[in-house]
Amino acid sequence: MSGIYITSYSAICNLGDSIEQIFQTALLGQNNMLTDCSDMVKGKIFPLGKIFTRLPEINNDKYNLRCNRILLHCVNQIKNDIDNLIKKYPKNKIGVVIGNTNSGVDEFEKSGDIDHSQIGNPAGFLHKYLNLEGYYSGVSTACTSGVKAFSTAKKLLESGICDAVVCGAVDSLCKMPVYGFHSLEVLSDEKSIPFSKNRKGINIGEGGALFILEKSSNSPIVEIKGIGETSDAYHSATPDPDGTQASIAIKNALVDANISVDDVDYINLHGTGTLSNDLMEANAVFNVFKNKVFASSTKALTGHCLGAAAAIESALCCAMLDKKYNPQSYLLPHCYDGGYDDSLPKINLVERNQKKEKLKNCVNNAFGFGGSNAVVVLGSVE
Repeated sequence: MSGIYITSYSAICNLGDSIEQIFQTALLGQNNMLTDCSDMVKGKIFPLGKIFTRLPEINNDKYNLRCNRILLHCVNQIKNDIDNLIKKYPKNKIGVVIGNTNSGVDEFEKSGDIDHSQIGNPAGFLHKYLNLEGYYSGVSTACTSGVKAFSTAKKLLESGICDAVVCGAVDSLCKMPVYGFHSLEVLSDEKSIPFSKNRKGINIGEGGALFILEKSSNSPIVEIKGIGETSDAYHSATPDPDGTQASIAIKNALVDANISVDDVDYINLHGTGTLSNDLMEANAVFNVFKNKVFASSTKALTGHCLGAAAAIESALCCAMLDKKYNPQSYLLPHCYDGGYDDSLPKINLVERNQKKEKLKNCVNNAFGFGGSNAVVVLGSVE
């Protein structure tokens, strides 16, 4: 088969330490996996999507960061597939692209080692750990980093620079972004309920997801059919309420995938639960799809994992399309209080235990600070 294919993938977040566990927990649609934490903002308690799994240590002070240990956990989940990849292709033809936003900011404050704060540290770590000799880079475009990593990997494969790319995104909980969102008055002290009239804002989480991408494969799992990217140029931290460029990013992704609106079976919403993001995304989605397509946000379950968010959500979409994990074609439910904000255009939110007879194409939305918009279309290969 010829195209851009995901041939292996893994993930970790508060919902579980494997993609199978994460997906099965997400299908329950219960936001009881967030942890009330008082160690981030003095005198405040916020629900956070925290990982309690014991993470592997890294025997190198330059790279022994929590985000890299999360990344290494993802590597270990698919280590056999990565080893086979290295046997299959020359080491200088296997790329590494890792998105993130925090790197080792917390560790840097204690160590003073500038390498700990470098955005490219996770990509550099993985490139060195796998003993590769080709292209590697970090991607940091706020909340779109996970899809942007796919975009970079896709270009590397299409141009022939790489025969395969180990691609993904990772972020760990740290004080700086938690304080930042608190200062913007969008951090909720209750569990997030996107698109509800009673919403109070976002929760923050941590996690990572990793994918092997190949241009052709005898055993593909999911196809990366199309990607759309635009920029608002509207405001550094607030999206354009009309969602104009977000709509264009969605349309561009559909064009790149060579599919129509009617071919889309599910939308994974960016769905942060803030007033400005919900308004923008509801307008963007309604502009393209009206109320025809099932949609949900999984951030109510995982928290907003920042640079890793779109990668974790892409892994959830892969699991939903993957008959190995989802033989009955269940859709990822939207977890909220049921009180839809009627001031927004209506979106067809997925209820618990909802299925779709035909589940072929998923759209995953990612929208970030600075007006960054990135959308990926993932498709079943069966």
